[in-house]
Amino acid sequence: MEFTNQLPGYAEVHLKTWRQFPDFVRDKMAMFKNYAWRGHRRDDWVLKSTIARQFQKQGISAQGPQVQFEALSGHLENFKLAVRGRRGPNPPVLNEDEWWALGQHHGLDTPLLDWTESPFVALYFAFYKEGPDPTDNRVIYAIHADATEWLSQVYQEKFPNLPLFDRCRFIRPRMDDNPRLVNQAGLFSYSPLNDTVSDWIIRLVPHAEDRGTGYLVIKVIIPDNDREGCLQTLNRMNINHSTLFPDLYGAAQYCNMRARIREY
Repeated sequence: MEFTNQLPGYAEVHLKTWRQFPDFVRDKMAMFKNYAWRGHRRDDWVLKSTIARQFQKQGISAQGPQVQFEALSGHLENFKLAVRGRRGPNPPVLNEDEWWALGQHHGLDTPLLDWTESPFVALYFAFYKEGPDPTDNRVIYAIHADATEWLSQVYQEKFPNLPLFDRCRFIRPRMDDNPRLVNQAGLFSYSPLNDTVSDWIIRLVPHAEDRGTGYLVIKVIIPDNDREGCLQTLNRMNINHSTLFPDLYGAAQYCNMRARIREY
């Protein structure tokens, strides 16, 4: 469980089985605080938001920051108009970050990425889906939230004319109407539009002094096997759809999962 493919602020860890993951968390990560975690079903999926992917497909990313800013603002305004009358009586006033978080919760393309403070919740999200297009490995990312935000601030001070969406910062919404976020120990990163989070960190770390925080992003690569054993173990730790999605959807998916992994 040694760090490999080391780049500025970035490293990878290759595990032989998911069963080594608890040891990795205990032995390698216990001394590091303030990491957030994210699980991916495929090892070729990068840390890039849904709106950044859409802007890239539509060619908006190549048209400069002003065009991107207008497209992003227009997209959020369209969402605000579309949800009028659908947030219940006397809905709370939301700031821009909370609007994006609300949209993320309901499937809107946003500049946000979902993270969790629990490495084992991230392990669940990495393994709970089957195919249909599996790769040889599942992946869990760990990101040092505080150091990443500090790096973003240093970058902004050095280059003050850069747009705010070329930064990476973390959002912890205080809204009371998202029990999934609470149960998943969730938070969001407002991620760069023109880079993956990993590439953004690798590019910017040389511009900042060392804070002694180690790697800002760690990619944990786990072979895609014994999925059933992984989910059975997590279920017995009370990590499943029923606890992470405390609603009818979560209950239905929980029953489906129990049947498929033969957990009765």
